[in-house]
Amino acid sequence: MAAPTTSHKLGAEALGTFWLVLGGVGTAVLAGGEGGVGTLGIALAFGLTVLTGAYAFGPISGGHFNPAVTVGLATAKRFDWKDAPGYFAAQLVGATVAGGVLYVIADGADGFDASASGFGTNGYGDHSPGGYSLLAVIITEIVLTAFFLYVIFGVTAKRAAVGFAGIAIGLALTLIHLISIPVDGTSVNPARSLGVAWFAGGDHLAQVWVFILAPVIGAAIAGVTHAMIVGEDSD
Repeated sequence: MAAPTTSHKLGAEALGTFWLVLGGVGTAVLAGGEGGVGTLGIALAFGLTVLTGAYAFGPISGGHFNPAVTVGLATAKRFDWKDAPGYFAAQLVGATVAGGVLYVIADGADGFDASASGFGTNGYGDHSPGGYSLLAVIITEIVLTAFFLYVIFGVTAKRAAVGFAGIAIGLALTLIHLISIPVDGTSVNPARSLGVAWFAGGDHLAQVWVFILAPVIGAAIAGVTHAMIVGEDSD
């Protein structure tokens, strides 16, 4: 079997990130309102997109679908930094195309307004679902992204059980959303945040810097500290 080329890997990353945004944010926008699936349903949708994407595209690209994951893996020396810019670009393209597709679908309903509805964006202060402060949001994003990476490192290690990584990672993302949807709508993924913020615009786009910076910091912390805490992976 031929090894995937760079273009195949980038294509897989774009498709996986597209699926994550369309499935996760799409559930929040189209089915998360009154009478919809609620917080649990949205959390499951994000988890299911990562679980299914990991098995569908992970064997090709590693299944990052998230610039923070790429940063964490590179920081931990499990991914080559020289390949990171291409992954970032593919993830952002996939997320943005998904945001555009979702916008067209959502705009088919009378009275839809991406800015007024928030369009599944992340935010703090007045744009936080629970009115949480900027500091609370920063801490939430750093800590939860770090733990997301700790889970990824653990379940993809050579010493881990084979074949279950996608399930554990998907369930971890579900749990993360259950914790933090009330705080900021949950990011832990800069591409997910940017992919819909373009279309909501205004304050939603102005606040997106937090959801780029904080997840990257959390991922880098995990990348630096994981082996210090639990030891190096076995050969």
